[in-house]
This record gives sequence, structure tokens and C-alpha cells, in this order.
Amino acid sequence: MIKELVDFGAKNRTIHEALKLESISIDLIIDEHGSFKSFIVIERIFRLAEALTVKKGNARLLLDRAEEVLNYVSPREIKNAKNNIEEAKNRVSRKHNLFLTKLNQYKGLELLKPVFLFYYDNKNNGLDKALSEFEVQVGEKEREGNIAFRINNTRLHEMDEVREAIKAKYENDISKQLNSETAYCSVCGRNKYPIARLHEKIKGLPPFNDGKSSNRLMISYNKDAFLSYGLSQSLNSGICTNCAKNYADALNVLIEKKDSHKIFGSDTAMIYWTREKTELGELDLLDKPDPAAVGILINSVNSVASGKENVSKNLETNRFYSLTLSGAAARIAVRDWIEINLDEYKYNIAKWFEDVRITYYDFDLKEFKMLYPGLNQLSWACNRKDAREEPAVSRVAKYLWSCAIKNQSPPLWILPVVLKRIAYNYNNSEGKSINTFTKSRAALIRLILNRNNKGGIKMKEELDLKNISPAYLCGRLFALIEGIQRSTLGKDINAGVRERFFSAASTSPSPTFGRLMRLMQNHLTKLRQEKPGLAVILDKEVVELCGKIQTFPATLSLEQQGQFALGYYHQKHYNFNCAKQNKEFESLTENMEEPDNE
Repeated sequence: MIKELVDFGAKNRTIHEALKLESISIDLIIDEHGSFKSFIVIERIFRLAEALTVKKGNARLLLDRAEEVLNYVSPREIKNAKNNIEEAKNRVSRKHNLFLTKLNQYKGLELLKPVFLFYYDNKNNGLDKALSEFEVQVGEKEREGNIAFRINNTRLHEMDEVREAIKAKYENDISKQLNSETAYCSVCGRNKYPIARLHEKIKGLPPFNDGKSSNRLMISYNKDAFLSYGLSQSLNSGICTNCAKNYADALNVLIEKKDSHKIFGSDTAMIYWTREKTELGELDLLDKPDPAAVGILINSVNSVASGKENVSKNLETNRFYSLTLSGAAARIAVRDWIEINLDEYKYNIAKWFEDVRITYYDFDLKEFKMLYPGLNQLSWACNRKDAREEPAVSRVAKYLWSCAIKNQSPPLWILPVVLKRIAYNYNNSEGKSINTFTKSRAALIRLILNRNNKGGIKMKEELDLKNISPAYLCGRLFALIEGIQRSTLGKDINAGVRERFFSAASTSPSPTFGRLMRLMQNHLTKLRQEKPGLAVILDKEVVELCGKIQTFPATLSLEQQGQFALGYYHQKHYNFNCAKQNKEFESLTENMEEPDNE
């Protein structure tokens, strides 16, 4: 994993290891004598400056925040010191001294003479005056940005002579360190660079604090329990400074680019890339499936290979990589790693859409349509309609992502979560029951059942008249009983059959259906008086299904509960379609709530 990130970082690197793009928000204007002229607040830009592996305990040459550059005690520093003014001043003073120490390491550069005059010989007209004018000329919201020194129209840290000096010092420091160390890097296998003691922080990963991301470390050791053989800090990992920078740069680039990462839930991010640059349009389909594009993908893949075993794995082809990450306090938790042949990746995505599709009745077009739910829709199927996002959402997303890319089976623990959401009786502000059996939940149940099926009956995307599984038939029968009640009593029911009996019927059919059949007979008796034609049709349907079931099971297993749910879903949508073909069914469906418009 680290090796592939290092390769990606090295391939995309265009600047020297000693330099890095850093932001600039304020220009500090001085003259050749070091006298302060003014501050100019600018829209934040990024320019090359000295690269720091770790900011804490370090200062950057000629570009840093007001605390380091001006010895300015900001409200943030006072807050960090718990409103102890003296402690805040001491902290800022230490940071400022680090900045001056770094500056003095480049005392031999003639072009930096005005900066030294600003801090020393001409301090009254330089630093002291700049500090007194800082809050006057710079608004409170802009004071957190980095400050750059500028003479006329030139920023000093951007001058070639300064950059070359930074590179030379960096290489000299590495040479000195190598003379005292002979360790080999566990990633590249060389001893060209010293082992990194501290690694660069990664930005932009969830969970976010107040909408902002925290900087976190991929590799870090800060407790004695993590140390061994006398090695301190990240020397335990044995990664050289070059590889450490490359993998950190790779992560930061991939997280920053919108087309190379996805955020799922409140605490999970999937980043992905390929060995050789290529378009990954299939991943866009996972988010927002377009039926036409999905059909083209499935046909193209099936025309190349009739089965997964025919996809070549031995040829040296392009490869797809995916890394699932979460923030955990100050560290990054790696939750999954995927490395796969790109041809196999495309095949698996096509197979995913075949396994996850579900039919539904479109009330606008009055016809059956095929739904390919997005991965976000499927993960959110595990969340209640009236609840904030639950931890299950991101956990499910992580597993579904892996299942889609690697053609694996979803864990069975997802099934009871979805079934619980379906059985949950939710009423809106008007007191009306809201349909909790969404199309995406039906698709997720079908995916889980079929991919965990070991030689049993495969669940189809539409009503399967050949499926004689007792659980599936019980679900179909339950949908008919619900329809009979609604066609008899109308839609204004405080608690209908589904709200009262769905959970019990899907787990213990035998005792529950005994009561349901008695209720249904009462409704059919009334229906024969009002709509005799419909009563005959429904009675025939019920008798046919009961004949196939013969004996109601005492209990249903977890997988059978999923079959029950799909039988209910398929029969319900089948009834919708029957209403279009037979007017006798109109009263059966006219009072039934429409499925959600996902």
C-alpha cells in the first residue's frame, strides 16, 4: 500500500523535496533599509516555499503566520493558553525565536539583508512598527494567514537564490544525517536518504470538526509501548525521508482532488487511483447510475469475457488501487486496501449493477422500470428517515464499496439493519404513515441474499412466479392481505396490516398468519358486497398462494426474512401494474401509498 502511494507521489512530483506549495494571505512590504511600509491583504494564493515535514517546533524561512513573523499574540494563542496571557506570550516568543533562528541560518544571503535590518538594526522602524500596525491594517478574519516579505514587487522567498539556498541546505543536512545512519528504507530498499523521524500530516479527512478537517498522521509513535529495540518516533517504521514525503504528498493530492476520492457517511473517505493515468467513469456510475450507460457497460464487459475466469490476470496491465481511510483522533485509520487488475475491476462493476438492480412501477409512466441504485442510496438505506446519520451508514458504505470493486459478498449483519428500517413505523408531522420499504432497500436485500447464496434460489429483480420458497410466498401473501384491507377500509387507517404485523409475519409466519387470515376473511366478506368482481380475483390469488405454501413456517431465518421482504415488495409493485391492465384492481392500489421517489 505505502509502496503504491510512494510511486504515485514520485510520479506526480514536479518540485524539489525541499520545497512545497504554501499559501500566502498577507504581504509585508519593507524597503531596502528594513523599514516597514504596509501590509497588503491578498486573496489566498499558493507559491513554492520551504517544505516542513512537521510544523510543530519548526519555522519556515520568510513565510509564516503572524505569531512567528511578528511575535504577535493572537486571540487563538490566548485561548490555547486557557486565557493565561503570560503563558500565551511565552508560547509566541518561542515560536518567534524559532523563526529568527531559521532566518539566521541564511545570514550569508546578501539579498536578505533588508530582512535582518527589519529585525535588528532598524527594529524601531521595522518589526516594532509592523507589529503596532498589524491589527490596524489587517482585518481580524485575515490575520490567521501566512505573511510573506516583499520588497517592491518581489517576494523574497520566491527568488531563485533563496530557493537554491534552501535546496543546498536540505541536501547538506541529508548528507550529514546519512553519515551517522546506515539504515535501509523498508519501502524503496535503499539508504540514499535518512530514515524519517517524523512524517508529514495528511489534510482533509473526515470526521470534520465544525466543518473543518484536522491534520492527521498516517504513521506515528508517541508512546513507549509502541517503541522497540531502542528506536524512537517513526524510526520504528524504517521509511526514508523521500518515501515518507512521497506517500504524504500522494495522499494529500488524492484527498484534495474531487475526482479521486469519495466521502461516505460522517467519518469515511475512499481514495482511488490507477498505476497509469486513465478515466474511471465506472465509479461515477456507482454514485449516479445512468441506466443507458450501465447497460452499455454490462454489454461491453460481457462481450469481452463470458465469465470472470476468462479475464486475464497474468498480463501486466493497468491496475486500480483504493484506500479506505478514517480519522481517529490525531491519526489515520486504514480500514481497507484494494489492488486489482483494471480489466477485472470493470468486470466487477458491471456484475455489481447486474446484482443490485431492481424493478419498480413508475406511477408517472404507468409502466415497470429498472432501477440501478447509487452506492450512497444503498448505504443510506440503513438509516432511519427521521434520524440523523448513524454510524451504520459509513460502515455499510465501506463494505459495499469493497463488494462493488472486488465482487465480494456483503456481510450478513447488514441484512437485519435494513429489515429493521423497513419494519420501523414512521409517521410524519401530519400523522400519516410513511413508506419505509424503499426501492434501494429492496435492491440491497436482493444483493445481500444473492451474493451470500450458496446454491439456493436466486432472487430476481422482478416478481418470480416460479419461486416456491415458503418465505417468498408468505411475503407475497402479506402484500395481498394488506391490499385487501386497504381496498375495503380505504386509506385513512391509523395502523394498517403492515404497520401492525409486518415484523411479526416476517419472523414468525405460523402464529401471525393465523390471525391475519381471520382478519382478511372479514374484509373479503365486506368486499364481496361492495366489489364482488375484485373479491373473486383476490380470493383466487390468496387460495393459489396458500396452496403453494401448504404449511406456514413457525419461524424464518435471517435469509428467509429477506426473502419475505422481497416477496412483499415484488407482489406490491405487481399489483400496481395489474391496476393498469384490469380496472378491478384500481381500488386495490388507489389507496396504497406510492414508493418513495428516490
